[in-house]
Amino acid sequence: MKQTSVTTGAPCWVELGTSDPAAAGAFYRELFGWREDDGGHPGTGDHARMLLGDVPVAAITPRYGPRQPTAWSVCFAVADADATAARIRDADGSLLKEPADVRDQGRFAVAADRSGAVFLLWQARAFAGAGVFNEPGSLGWVELLTRDPAGATDFYPAVFGWSVAASEHYTQWGLAGQDFGGMLVMGEGFPPEVPPHWQPYFSCVDADLTVGRAVALGADVLVPASGAPGARRIAVLRDPQGAAFGVYHAPSAG
Repeated sequence: MKQTSVTTGAPCWVELGTSDPAAAGAFYRELFGWREDDGGHPGTGDHARMLLGDVPVAAITPRYGPRQPTAWSVCFAVADADATAARIRDADGSLLKEPADVRDQGRFAVAADRSGAVFLLWQARAFAGAGVFNEPGSLGWVELLTRDPAGATDFYPAVFGWSVAASEHYTQWGLAGQDFGGMLVMGEGFPPEVPPHWQPYFSCVDADLTVGRAVALGADVLVPASGAPGARRIAVLRDPQGAAFGVYHAPSAG
């Protein structure tokens, strides 16, 4: 069973922090059919909420400091951001930004696991998060890339209550019967300067066609489209500003 709505403890939103929000917005509009919300945004005027049809799916923002990488961030829904922050500390994680209110929209924090992989917390108020999952153009999967799989399988269940389904080749995260993500161990093929991180995968109708369209729009291919268990087909791309993301197709995803 795949995630179809916002679930406490599961991914609820993704945000792109980028060096050129206007160019990034144009790229993702062409690739996924997104459009910018002309209504109120949950933060400042620099925060562009992107819609698929009439529902929110992601945000594109400028980088807020010179040390912030151009990258996608994955946000997890929580019932209480402050209580979750306490569990993160108890599990030997860290808080990069303490929980704070975002107007009437919700309560937000930035955290990192034991290995330094950064993720976001969102305690919803007026804004719940993405309005659609696992439909073409929306978030379909999240993946932790880490050099510390043992630490991760201790940390995330302690913080979020996730189930862990591990096989010889891949570890999968779940919650309340919904599979929403996995974990990839960063081996020798990853340059040492690449830090542990979370990466979103967006659902698509055809992974190969989506890769071709992305390349035509200026993206680079990091992992060519290939088969995966369950008849899935995935690829990893880097957008023209340098942010990595995946595309994901499964027969049930459209």
